[in-house]
Amino acid sequence: MRRSAVAALTALLLVTAAPPAARAFDARVLDSVVSVLPLWPGQPQGGQPDLPPGVAPEGTAVAIAPGGYLATALHVVDQALEVTVRLPDGRLVPAEVLGRDPASDLALLGIEADLPPLPYAPEPALGAPVCAVGNQFGLDISVTCGVVSALHRAGTGFNPIEDFVQTDAVVNPGASGGALVDAEGRLVGLLSAIFTMESDANIGVNFAASAELLRRVMVDLKTYGRVRRAKAGLGLEELDPEERASEVGLRVHGVLPGGAAEAAGIRAGDLLTAVEGRRVTKVAEAIAALQMKRPGEAVRLNLARDGRTLELDLVLAP
Repeated sequence: MRRSAVAALTALLLVTAAPPAARAFDARVLDSVVSVLPLWPGQPQGGQPDLPPGVAPEGTAVAIAPGGYLATALHVVDQALEVTVRLPDGRLVPAEVLGRDPASDLALLGIEADLPPLPYAPEPALGAPVCAVGNQFGLDISVTCGVVSALHRAGTGFNPIEDFVQTDAVVNPGASGGALVDAEGRLVGLLSAIFTMESDANIGVNFAASAELLRRVMVDLKTYGRVRRAKAGLGLEELDPEERASEVGLRVHGVLPGGAAEAAGIRAGDLLTAVEGRRVTKVAEAIAALQMKRPGEAVRLNLARDGRTLELDLVLAP
């Protein structure tokens, strides 16, 4: 009797302690992701099998607006003489590069097919489940899953403007321009880069341009054909190790006379601690946060000056 009670209690504990089952992948996402087949100079369509090792033969793109608008990584199509996409139903259709943004490595494509766009996701939590959907190694669309490992990664050396979501979901060449989606099938980011020391294969540190950066760039490329960027009118530098023993942030080492920063009341020597609520310790982090805004929009800055904390609104200049 006692043994049965203990066994029953043990079984109950095992049931209640088990983690909840992972939500199944929303297969409708696959209707919004396509393979990209660029025709590169001196290479056959798609590239296989003659491309050098470590170069993706194909790429990926994601529907982001009605009317055949697709987002992809610029490095997938930047050198292409022409671009073809393979739709979810297998059809091959030509694509036009409508806009390029080298600073963020993002590009906008247009096709004569209307695919359902993926909705943008809110900023995910650390450890949240995500899935990467891409054309890995040119084998056509596949799905790998993992978690969000980090947010707002910048200064990795890939692009001048970076706001990466880091994930351990497996990503390999060919997946660039693919979708990183959450459990609701919403777009957390656009697959962009693999961080590795010796090869171009996955080691579990992979980056996707955040949904916030992607939307910022895609809206401008679709509306203007280019990204309208703004100037803050200030120079920033990172603190040396001795300063970081007591302070955290970025030092303002110069303010442009007549510029946006001067108009906001920022002074050389101020310590910039946050931009739009984001703590900043690298210049690249501040650049990314500032470039989420357009000319004429205000950015909330947190600073320290002479032992006081300040909160200022900086209106960005063209």
